Amino acid sequence: MPVNRVKKEKRKPAAAKRPPALKKEDAGTRFRRVLLKMSGEVLMGDKGYGIDPATVEFMAAEIKKAADLGVQVAIVIGGGNIFRGVEASVKGMERASADYMGMLATVINALALQNALEKLNLQTRVQSAIEMKELAEQYIRRKAIRHLEKGRVVIFAAGTGNPYFTTDTAAALRAMEIGADVILKGTKVDGVYTADPVKDPGAEKYDTISYIDVLKFNLKVMDSTAITLCMDNNLPIVVFDIKKSNNIKNLLLGRRIGTLVGR
Repeated sequence: MPVNRVKKEKRKPAAAKRPPALKKEDAGTRFRRVLLKMSGEVLMGDKGYGIDPATVEFMAAEIKKAADLGVQVAIVIGGGNIFRGVEASVKGMERASADYMGMLATVINALALQNALEKLNLQTRVQSAIEMKELAEQYIRRKAIRHLEKGRVVIFAAGTGNPYFTTDTAAALRAMEIGADVILKGTKVDGVYTADPVKDPGAEKYDTISYIDVLKFNLKVMDSTAITLCMDNNLPIVVFDIKKSNNIKNLLLGRRIGTLVGR
């Protein structure tokens, strides 16, 4: 007696996953994913210490302009407006303890910035290198990338989680881990100069400069560990004035702003 055999349907091979398509707004942007490095001092505004709410709101509005272009934005923020571990260690405090205190200061700043961004209806996640469940997610690279792909801003707090490393080094490390196209180093000046432009009126600005020259001339762009990491991995750095309105947006749109550090 013949046996009725059920024909198996041939399954089509699964289509390869593609990265999310660019939005119309970001068709002309220079970078797809960026890491913005902000010093804690930026959040002080005109105050000598702490956090100025008006300045935090301004920074949040500038970051939102970048996110509205469709650019994926990650942020590393310092804590110098609240506590500087290096300065405390010079005054006699144990360096490791001082650095951990500085890491906690970066978490305070990250939470303040997150609050300001979410007031602008921009979904934001804070990830901390030191576990503190009630305040922030623990840093997980794949999770951070997924947040970015969903259009959320990710703020990396607590530096690398290790003493003796600055938030500049944390910025370089996180930028490479998430596959950022560039580090945007926001400062109080509009680029890299041959000397401190505040102290030396004759200081000249560089449009571009190599990593080696930054190290050779000891220019205070980022610390030497961060510069070396970027050089070894060919990750460009743009140093610019973060306090000027629309600077982040215009930089992303390809306009020449600040100083490019690269090969």
